[in-house]
Amino acid sequence: MQVKTRAALGQLSDMDIRLLRVFKTVVDCGGMAAAELELNIGTSTVSRHIKDLETRLGLRLCRRGRAGFALTPEGEQIYAETLHLLAGVDAFRSRVDEIHQRMGGELHIAVFDKTASNLQAHLGDAIQRFVQQAPDVRLHLHVAPLNAIERGVLDGQFQVGIIPGHRSSAVLTYDELFTETMYLYASAGHPLFAPEAGQQPQSWEALQDHAFAGLGYHSPNMELTQQVKLSRAATGYDQESIATLILSGCFVGFLPDHYAEPFVRQGRMHAVQPERFTYHCSFFSIVRTSPQPVRVTQAFQAALRQAHQP
Repeated sequence: MQVKTRAALGQLSDMDIRLLRVFKTVVDCGGMAAAELELNIGTSTVSRHIKDLETRLGLRLCRRGRAGFALTPEGEQIYAETLHLLAGVDAFRSRVDEIHQRMGGELHIAVFDKTASNLQAHLGDAIQRFVQQAPDVRLHLHVAPLNAIERGVLDGQFQVGIIPGHRSSAVLTYDELFTETMYLYASAGHPLFAPEAGQQPQSWEALQDHAFAGLGYHSPNMELTQQVKLSRAATGYDQESIATLILSGCFVGFLPDHYAEPFVRQGRMHAVQPERFTYHCSFFSIVRTSPQPVRVTQAFQAALRQAHQP
């Protein structure tokens, strides 16, 4: 005879959602002590909430102790499902606000890193316009890699993403905002930092003799380097890591000109043949095509478009 087992959780309650929010904050902060300030409750209370959630779920979610905080495999799965659930709850609240013709709730925006120094990026202006129009909305601004932003917009973790264009998806809507110029850089100690006369590379093919540091996910950087057949000798996952690899003197790599400018001014790196080894990126805002974005998201999209008009 088959034995029927009852789900450990049963009906989802408001308390469960509160406990899941505590759990998400602990994971995002990297531990209970770090989450204390974010949650404005004591570490012992945070620990008790996590134990209550584990009891409610019938699962051990994390390991804590002298070795530090770490999620169990079950905890990683629950964290992923928590992101989906809380995104759905926030979307429901936004829909209710929309029915009442008011803009409230939360708006999560994810931006590709190192855009603040780009003079063509008017994100601050867009935020100012939006806040004046919707002062009751709580803004959350995230910085993440390109692929994480796309995935977060698709699964509802972020309502708006701002990324360099590379490949398009039929389930996302794109608005072009601004551009960025990328140059190839070398630092002190690298042969291309102060090459002898006649030693400058004259073609993309000649660059293959030098170790290259590139981004480790699909991006304009990866597309170009595959096109000109530059093999990655080192991999970075954001502009900061690429800059660090370049500054080692062991690699050349591409950086946005506005981000590299302080290093150039300090004499720590310079662009290699900038008229030859360069490319341009267009940045886009992205939102899910379906379901139709709520009024808060549409208002932020409009603010982005207005701030980036020619």
